[in-house]
Amino acid sequence: MTTALWTPTDSDVAGARVSQFARFVEQRHEVVLPDYAALWRWSTNELQLFWRAVWDFFDIRSAAEPSVVLEQRIMPGAQWFPGTELNYVDQVIRHARSDRAAIVHAREDGSTRTVTWEEMIEQAGALASTLADAGVGRGDRVVGYLPNIPETVIAFLATASLGAVWSACGQDYSASAALDRLGQLEPSALITADGYVYGGKFRDKAADVAALTAGLETLRVVVTVGEASGNAVSWAAATAERRELAPVAVPFDHPLWIVFSSGTTGLPKGIVHGHGGVVLEHLKSVALHSDLGPEDVFFWYTSPSWMMWNFQVAGLLTGSTIVCADGNPAFPTPDALWDIAARLGVTYLGTSPGYVLACIKADAHPGTDHDLSALQAIGITGSAMPASSSIWLSDNIGAHVPVFSISGGTDVVSAFAGGVRTSPVWAGELSVPFLGVALDAFDEAGDPVRGAVGELVVTEPMPSMPLHFWNDADGSRYRDAYFDTYPGIWRHGDWITLTDRGSVLVHGRSDSTLNRNGIRMGSADIYQAVESLDEITEALVLGIELADGRYWMPLFVVVPDGLTDELRERIESVIRTQASPRHVPDEIIAAPAIPHTRTGKKLEVPLKRLFQGAAAAGTLDSSAVDDAAALAWFVDRAAEFQRVQRAR
Repeated sequence: MTTALWTPTDSDVAGARVSQFARFVEQRHEVVLPDYAALWRWSTNELQLFWRAVWDFFDIRSAAEPSVVLEQRIMPGAQWFPGTELNYVDQVIRHARSDRAAIVHAREDGSTRTVTWEEMIEQAGALASTLADAGVGRGDRVVGYLPNIPETVIAFLATASLGAVWSACGQDYSASAALDRLGQLEPSALITADGYVYGGKFRDKAADVAALTAGLETLRVVVTVGEASGNAVSWAAATAERRELAPVAVPFDHPLWIVFSSGTTGLPKGIVHGHGGVVLEHLKSVALHSDLGPEDVFFWYTSPSWMMWNFQVAGLLTGSTIVCADGNPAFPTPDALWDIAARLGVTYLGTSPGYVLACIKADAHPGTDHDLSALQAIGITGSAMPASSSIWLSDNIGAHVPVFSISGGTDVVSAFAGGVRTSPVWAGELSVPFLGVALDAFDEAGDPVRGAVGELVVTEPMPSMPLHFWNDADGSRYRDAYFDTYPGIWRHGDWITLTDRGSVLVHGRSDSTLNRNGIRMGSADIYQAVESLDEITEALVLGIELADGRYWMPLFVVVPDGLTDELRERIESVIRTQASPRHVPDEIIAAPAIPHTRTGKKLEVPLKRLFQGAAAAGTLDSSAVDDAAALAWFVDRAAEFQRVQRAR
C-alpha cells in the first residue's frame, strides 16, 4: 500500500511524549533530531546515552544515582547499570492519586469493579506482610494460578516489593500444565482462585487448585481468591491487616519475574527478567511508543499466561488506569471488547488479529454501535495482521485512530517493532523499529538485506533481554536459543522485510519457513489471503521436507459449510493473486479446527515435525494446546501420511 492508512497531524506530533523526549535529548546532548528516524538512529548508535536519557526523562527512583550505564556491551552478558538498586514497585506507587482508578475489572455480565490506587497499595502491603510472615523473602518464588483479575496484579506487586520473584499462568491451564511450569521454580507461596467465568459459565477450579497445591511440595503458604479450602488462607484474611507497602531496593538485575515459553515441544523454558531492565523497557514502550500517561485507560485483552499481561501492568508505571478482563472476548456478542472499551472510556485498546478477523466475519460495526470517542489508538499483536484487517479497522473505528501492530516476544517481554505517535501507519506493516532496538534483517551469510526477506536480528543489547533461563546454570540453553546462528547477534526466529521507508513486514516464524525451490516464503502471506474469504474460519499451512527429497506444502482450512471444488479454486486464486503463484499449496485439506498454543499461536513447527515422522509423545505436550481434539486429528492425519509414505 503506497498511501498511509494513518498520518499524524502536527498536533499529534507536537503533543506526543516521544516528541517531548526528543526535545529533552536535543537539549541535553546538543544534537538535532528532526524526526523519529533520526531519534531511532541516535538511540541505537548512542546506546548508553539513550538509556541514561530514558532513566532521567522518567526520573526513575533508585537508592543512589547510577554511575555506569553499560559495563559490557556484549551479547549475551551485557551488564546494565551495575551497582544501581531500585524496585519496580516504587515506580508504580509514585503515581498514586485519589481521583482515578488504578484497576478496573470488566466482567462478562457487563458489571465492573473498581480498585482505587489506595486500595491497590493497601492490599499489596497487607499481602506482602502475609507472605513475609510466612518466611517469603528476597529471591523466593511466589506463583499465581489465577484469571486476569485485579488480585493478580496486586499479588505481583506484593511479591516484587519483597524482592521475591513472580510467575503465573492462567486458570485455563490444567493442573498438570501449570505444574510443568510453576513446579520448576520450587515456589514458597501460591496465590490462586477458586475459579473464573468464561462464556457465561463459572469454571470451578477447586480440583485443579488442590492437585497443583499437592504437587508444589515447597509451599509455605497458599492464598485463595474466593472460597478457600484445606490450609489455604482466604484473600480477605491475607489482606485484612493494614501494613505499609515498603518496596526493598534490589540490584538492577535482580529477578522480577519468570515468564514461560509455550511449552508445546517440551518442558516450558523459564525466562528470567530483572527489575531494572523491565522498568526501562516498559516505560519506553508504554509511554514513548504507546503514548500512555496518567489520564489514559489502558486495556489489552490478555491472560496471566501471556507476556501481554506483564505489558499491560506496565500501564501503572505511567499512572494509567488498567483494565482486567477474564472472560470470553466474544461473549455475549462478538463485539464484547468494543463494548468494554466504550463503557470504560478506554483510550488504548489492545487485541489480536484473530479477534479482528472474527469481528469482520460477524459483520460487527463497532464504530457505529459503540461510543468509542475516547479511543486514541489500537494495538495489535500475537501474529501478523493482514492489511485487509487494518483497513477494516480504519473504516469501522475511524481513520483518526491509528492501528499500531507490534512484534516482539516473551523473550524480551516487549516489542522490537511497532508504532509511534509521530510516524505514519501503512496497512499490514509495522511502522518503525522501537527506540533502542538495533533491529536488522540478515541473510544466511549474516549480511544485512533490504526489501527482501531476512532473519530478524538485534545487533546491540537491550536491558530487558533475559538475565538467564531458569535451571540453565552454564547458560548453554540461552546461548543456543538466540546466539547460535550469528555469534554475538540476537536471532529471534522471525522472517521480516525492512522496507525503504523504514517500516517492517513480518512474515512468520523462520523455523516454520516455507521454502519452495530455494525461495523462502512466510506463512503469514498465505493466511492473509485465505482467511479473507468468508467461508474460511481459519487456515494452517505447512512446508514439509520429505525423506526422499520431495517438498510437500499442504494447506489445512476450517470450512464449516464444507470444502467444495469451487471453493478450492477460489482459495488457489486468492493466494495466487494476493501472494504469488509460488504460495499456492500442493493440496488443500479440510480440518475440523486448528490447534494453537494457549497464547493463540498456530502450531506450525510441531505439526510439521509430526508430518516428517517425529513421534507425537516427544514432539507435543497436549496440555499446552488449546484444543486437544483438533490436535488429535492432526496426529492421526500425520500418522496416516507416514504410513502412505512408507508404502511408496
